[in-house]
Amino acid sequence: MATIVQKFGGTSVGDVSRIKRAAERIKQAKEAGNRVVTVVSAMGKSTDALVKLAYDISESPDKREMDMLLSTGEQVTISLMVMALKELGINAVSLTGWQAGIKTEPVHQNARITGIDTERLESYLDDDKVVIVAGFQGMSESGEITTLGRGGSDTTAVALAAALKAESCTIFTDVTGVYTCDPRVAKHARQLQSISYDEMLELANLGAGVLHPRAVEFAKNYELPLIVRSSMVEAEGTIVEEEASMEQNLTVRGLAFEGAVTKITIERLPNRYHSMSDVFSALADSDIDVDIIIQQMTGENELNVSFSIHSHKLQEALQILETNSERLGYKQIRFEEGLAKVSIVGSGMISNPGVAANMFKALSDEEILIKMVSTSEIKVSTVVPEVDMVKAVETLHTAFDLDAVEEEVRDVEKVTS
Repeated sequence: MATIVQKFGGTSVGDVSRIKRAAERIKQAKEAGNRVVTVVSAMGKSTDALVKLAYDISESPDKREMDMLLSTGEQVTISLMVMALKELGINAVSLTGWQAGIKTEPVHQNARITGIDTERLESYLDDDKVVIVAGFQGMSESGEITTLGRGGSDTTAVALAAALKAESCTIFTDVTGVYTCDPRVAKHARQLQSISYDEMLELANLGAGVLHPRAVEFAKNYELPLIVRSSMVEAEGTIVEEEASMEQNLTVRGLAFEGAVTKITIERLPNRYHSMSDVFSALADSDIDVDIIIQQMTGENELNVSFSIHSHKLQEALQILETNSERLGYKQIRFEEGLAKVSIVGSGMISNPGVAANMFKALSDEEILIKMVSTSEIKVSTVVPEVDMVKAVETLHTAFDLDAVEEEVRDVEKVTS
């Protein structure tokens, strides 16, 4: 019997009718002769509701207690899903993340999985039971409940699939697959039939919400077929694989974007060997993710450093820099809010010079200011005013011919069956 792992996101289990629909899909997979493990998220917007409750009580909720609180959302879903399956005559059992053997580093709210003890899972599968696992959560070596960050249920599913040596992992969501861009923003966005791990990882890291970056990392590291498809309709999805076989003529395969970006500039920082290390180590020690970094020499002994962060981390970052101001030795800090990051991604960039120039020209033709730039072999990111984010996305989607992507038939079922 093949082992398969499925994951149903919050919108796919948002109410009782959707839980029942997901249960029918799980039943189909089981009756097809598979050993089935299904990871579920919290129902709909229930995590947001829990977060609101916490902030109604405290302006700065304790991170450990937040993990205790937020982990309850998935526990509601796993129990309801098992009830729905038993109504369909399917023998099933629910497990929290820690019951499923998911071990994490001792970090609250954004922990990484360090290992999975599959003994209990294998025992239930050997007893011919469907196992429903709470996503987004695990337990540290010291026995503390931890969560994996928003979108962490994707990571749970792929990590379990790797640990169980599953044939595939299918992420069921409210869209039919991976698109060239978010179709809610780019009206001509098209679904891709396949995309490479590297391209998907870049898109996920750059703000594309369809998959969690760590999930793609796991899939790539273990060469695990990862399929994204709809939980609402019967339709072929998108395969994430080592080498995408479709639309290879495209230099750019997709666009990603995210708002709420803030640019921080540290002015007149002493030009010492350890200055950059001191700044970014202080931020990293508080789990503040820094994105685009620009260094500018202002004199023989001083430099300016600019970097981008998520806007919700602004006050925390400023506090850290202020606390370390004497050690760092800078003269002033400035920041600019109301920005967004827009990125193009495609493995074809490696062999096609001039992609960045075309991107900058397309934006300049629309009078969109470019505040910061970052590049890699397969992506170019620009920071622009947030008010121009949608215009920038639509402009670039057209400029790189993504409006004209032709959908080709791909037999996804040969991987998922």
